Amino acid sequence: MSLVLVAYAGRHGGTRQIAEVIAAELGGTGLTVDVRDAADVAGVEDYAAVVVGSALYYGRWRPEAVRLLERNARALAERPVWLFHSGPCGPDAAGRQVSLPPNVALLAARIDAERTATFGGRLDPATVRGIIPRLFAAGRRAGDFRDWDRIKAWARDVGRRVRTRVAL
Repeated sequence: MSLVLVAYAGRHGGTRQIAEVIAAELGGTGLTVDVRDAADVAGVEDYAAVVVGSALYYGRWRPEAVRLLERNARALAERPVWLFHSGPCGPDAAGRQVSLPPNVALLAARIDAERTATFGGRLDPATVRGIIPRLFAAGRRAGDFRDWDRIKAWARDVGRRVRTRVAL
């Protein structure tokens, strides 16, 4: 049995990379961790704690992450859960805290999730599709705005909290 699940949803790999760094930091606190695409998570019953993250697109979570929360709401309510999202891009990305989308906020309240973290995103002009994303990617929002030190610190804090709340 793995102790902690880190599930992620995104399109271009940026959120997956964040999830992998979170998992590595959790592992560094002595926890056993699985990292999985949210679309591949059938259930959370085998986990003592869960971290779920999604890329933000136009203020919305990816549907795979929302479905994971919906399908597993009862089981998630019985264990500690942390949420994060990534997406703000541009010079002010590091300091921006973005509220959960309303549908995810309702699910977070239902499962009694811990405080949500917002991490800067990555906007690579080579990977975006569509006219509007390309317009964003051509301007000041293009680049990698993920603050790895902040992400690692948040993950270590989650690890400490898991270790105090869960019988290992």
